[in-house]
Amino acid sequence: MIKYALTCEHEHAFEGWFGSSADYDDQQAAGLLECPMCGTKHVRKQIMAPAVAGTKKTAPAREAAPQMQAMMMEAMGQIRRHVEENFDDVGDAFAREARAIHEGRSEQRGIYGQATPKEVQGLVEDGVPVAPLPPEPPKKTEVN
Repeated sequence: MIKYALTCEHEHAFEGWFGSSADYDDQQAAGLLECPMCGTKHVRKQIMAPAVAGTKKTAPAREAAPQMQAMMMEAMGQIRRHVEENFDDVGDAFAREARAIHEGRSEQRGIYGQATPKEVQGLVEDGVPVAPLPPEPPKKTEVN
């Protein structure tokens, strides 16, 4: 796979993934490429610098990865604690209650609970705003 930075005649920037450079050329020649913002078919590649693996510049990122992971886990834990302390736990009635709040049949408030993937899909399709609750962080006694 190859990723190209693309732009249209209206200077909308976006990217496209292609199986090869020839795939890009074939799709461009067939008029299959279009801007996702305005729909124009006048699309061209932008100048790009190649990504080179194994340079010393990537080493600090690998060293910072455990620190970044710990920071993200802490932030997710804070979000979860805030929700648990300030929102109503409606258990397995989450989908029903979220829909009732969205439709104005129940009081407006923050809730959390459990829902099946099918229930969540139905809520999303109907425009009901939902988001997954971050998982509970592992207990220090459970970590290696």
